Amino acid sequence: MILLPLLLAAAPAPAAIDCAALLKQDPARALDVANGRILQGGGFSAKQCAALAFAALGKWPAAAAAFEQAAHEADRDELDVVGDLWVQAGNAHLAAGQAREAVGAFDAALLSGRLSGLASGETHLDRARAQVALGRLPEARIDMDDALRLVPQDPLAWLLSASLARRMGDLDRAGKDIGEASRLSPDDASVALEAGRIALASGSADAARVAFEGAIKVQPGSEAAQAAQAELDRLKGAAQRK
Repeated sequence: MILLPLLLAAAPAPAAIDCAALLKQDPARALDVANGRILQGGGFSAKQCAALAFAALGKWPAAAAAFEQAAHEADRDELDVVGDLWVQAGNAHLAAGQAREAVGAFDAALLSGRLSGLASGETHLDRARAQVALGRLPEARIDMDDALRLVPQDPLAWLLSASLARRMGDLDRAGKDIGEASRLSPDDASVALEAGRIALASGSADAARVAFEGAIKVQPGSEAAQAAQAELDRLKGAAQRK
């Protein structure tokens, strides 16, 4: 789920090492250097550097395109990093709001044959997120179940699975999955927030209120805590209208 995994250490070219240092200091300068090296035939590492620089600058469509170019270059040279580059492209597409293109990139990553175990599981999870964004909930469930099988210790996978189950109306599954997320990450406000939403969907306003209050307590000021406060305000307003 990390948008910018630092794969530069895996690339032995000096250009990649220089890029890592430049990205920390000046992403715009890193982009200039990368573009110069691309013009000189710098190979996949130069294109990857450009992609990382675009991402650091928040230029997600350009980052996605550059990651895809780097992936094609790495595939041509039969490099193991090709799968990771497609994953990076997919996450950049997601950040750009391009869910359909993200699915295509994650497809390419999984079809590359260069991902296994944890990396494969996280890619299935990412593709599930893209499918949800497209409203393809049954397809997302297939990917989500694959992710849970491959990365069963990832609390985010259980959280997203619970949220998906709630959206699909499977509240029994949602309750079980959010319970596992809570076990793995007991102090995560996002987990408590989703637990409250599941409780609310199940008709238990009291349990929902406890969960929302818990989200605010464990991570005050976080986005999840703010969303939990909004849920509490809605519950309070609904109670006052009765």
